[in-house]
Amino acid sequence: MSHFRPRKRAKCVETVVTDAKDSFVSLAPGTRNVARHVGGIMAQALRDTDSAGVDVLVYGTAAMTGVVHGAAELGIDQELARTIMIGALRGTQQAGRTTVASVSANAAALVKATSDVGDSITEAAKGAVEGAIEVAGEIGMSPEGAAAAAATGALRAAGELGEGATDQVQALLVTNISGVMVTVKEPYRPGHPSLHGSFVWKPARA
Repeated sequence: MSHFRPRKRAKCVETVVTDAKDSFVSLAPGTRNVARHVGGIMAQALRDTDSAGVDVLVYGTAAMTGVVHGAAELGIDQELARTIMIGALRGTQQAGRTTVASVSANAAALVKATSDVGDSITEAAKGAVEGAIEVAGEIGMSPEGAAAAAATGALRAAGELGEGATDQVQALLVTNISGVMVTVKEPYRPGHPSLHGSFVWKPARA
């Protein structure tokens, strides 16, 4: 007797975005644990990839986009971006999908979606890096590694938005972020095959 189970039909990306947005909007006003809620949204989206045979980064990016769109009415500032990034990375870890690429993709989606809703991409970029640094130990990465991955994603997203956005985010990434200093070794160039290794992270001096 065969135990074969047909593969679950994959959700379209737009549906994942909408589901994540609706789930975030359903969060009761004044709820403090936004990160936990975002983590649940992300974990569920990534679990759906197991049965649907979809690339993890596709659904992860869609879930992050939906969350940011849902949070738009709150205004995406640095603190909210940080909280969203923390939740997204914890949810990714909960689903067993944490990689350097997933950290980078989450940061990129956070910056891009923040631009979509008209809020500050520099606030989003800084929040993404701060969030990655804060949960680095939980997701099995060093603070430097998590920060570099997030910065890579943030800068990649900025590059897709245009030269002005690249300049804004690149300037931000040479400042002290959560006690870590980043130095951009070379400017971002659209179409560059990889940004990994473009940053040197150094502990900030007291």
